[in-house]
Amino acid sequence: MSRFSLPRRTLLKGSLGIGTAVVGLPLLEAMLNDNGTALAGGADLPMQFVVWFMGNGYRLEHLEPTTTGAGFALTPELQPFSNVADYLSIVTGLQNWSDRQITHHEGMIAYSGYHVAQQSGLFSKAGGPTLDQVIANHIEATAPTAPPVRSIQCGISKRTSIMDSGTTMHVLSHRGTEEPLFPVFNPKQVFQTLFGEFVPKPDDSSLRLSVLAAVREDIKKLQGKLGAGDKQRLEAHLEGIAQLEEKLQSVPPTCAIPMEPTEENQDVNGDEPITNVNKVMSDLLVYAFKCDITRVASVMFIGGAAETTYSEIGQNVGHHYNTHDGSNSTQQNQVHPGVIYAHEKLAYLLEQMKATVDPMGQTLLDTGLVMSSSDCSIGLSHSVSRQPYILVGKLRDRMKAGYHHQVAGAWNGNVTNPNAGGNTSDVLFTIAKAFNKDIASVGDMSPKNMTGWWYGTGGTPSQMVAGSSTAIPEITGPAWGT
Repeated sequence: MSRFSLPRRTLLKGSLGIGTAVVGLPLLEAMLNDNGTALAGGADLPMQFVVWFMGNGYRLEHLEPTTTGAGFALTPELQPFSNVADYLSIVTGLQNWSDRQITHHEGMIAYSGYHVAQQSGLFSKAGGPTLDQVIANHIEATAPTAPPVRSIQCGISKRTSIMDSGTTMHVLSHRGTEEPLFPVFNPKQVFQTLFGEFVPKPDDSSLRLSVLAAVREDIKKLQGKLGAGDKQRLEAHLEGIAQLEEKLQSVPPTCAIPMEPTEENQDVNGDEPITNVNKVMSDLLVYAFKCDITRVASVMFIGGAAETTYSEIGQNVGHHYNTHDGSNSTQQNQVHPGVIYAHEKLAYLLEQMKATVDPMGQTLLDTGLVMSSSDCSIGLSHSVSRQPYILVGKLRDRMKAGYHHQVAGAWNGNVTNPNAGGNTSDVLFTIAKAFNKDIASVGDMSPKNMTGWWYGTGGTPSQMVAGSSTAIPEITGPAWGT
């Protein structure tokens, strides 16, 4: 007897007299291949990718683990991720091979692997597409049923840098040098981008009160073909729809839409509502991933060199000032709690992704990956040496988790070995390869115009590979590249 299968975007349809009811389905076993590792047609199962950014760096002595490999202990600045520790890896000791020192701008290369373009003073543009857009391109070109929203860009703090211009410092996602994708700071606007097409119009909501009745014949036909497990999943799905039926409309592909948020990211008595905005934005992203509305997102928590004040933890000056005032130990001591505060906000997103489980028992951290870094390793010195990456997620076992990878011979200013410390683009390439096994390299970290400013000799490295085609074995899983 041949196995019954369903396309991933199967919809139940029925007439409402004037309009048509459409009900989406959850991911069912009938949509998968025989061993559950791909969709029935052979396409990859959906994977999600988030880039998350906070400006001004870290206190590395509180961030970098003291041991490498598996089973590393969480440091104080990693402690906020304790609830998702099984999914957490960190890569340290990498060198960001920028071809010039601008302060902060060069650190943004950690998200693209391309040198900045059109730079003059504190003005620059991105030199090429960021990793999230490389992945979005691949999904758009190869997925048989690509999500309706190619990617979404969110911003939390509105206090962007007042000194820097161009797009490098103000935009986390770029399709190219002249195609910046500016972050959206208003959660209501993000909601409209993700779910606005599915919101019922005031004059048609009454037509959508009997959706289940309208698709009853489709339901009967489908139930007769499903196995016992899928029947139970379908019944649970339909029961949930029945409870929400008054709110139903032409729904997103696999679930009902969330309520539209009321939060608009307006200051309250001069302070930003960072915690609430972060919560709403994170919840919207989780809904969008669950519904397969989008698979790629970026979150600019605070911008590069940003002037954000963490008033919610009692700080009364900007985080940028705290990170850069080396003459005042009191201000430097505020950097560490600021990093912890930011990581607590990232942890909220991660914990919601972990709590979201599909019918196959996979969480969004099993199926996706969140990549976090900054525009420098240490704000006080603007250093891009030892620039770290925090990685959370498994990408359907294409990425290993639970590792601290520190590059052997991590950069220590040794001019005799200018390639010591590896390349931040190695991380970008590792992730890109997990999505697209045929990709050959990421970025363009060539040696031209290298001034050697970070090792103080004025010399020029004699050997440097353009881009990165080197994967990091400790964080690439058994399915990587297959």
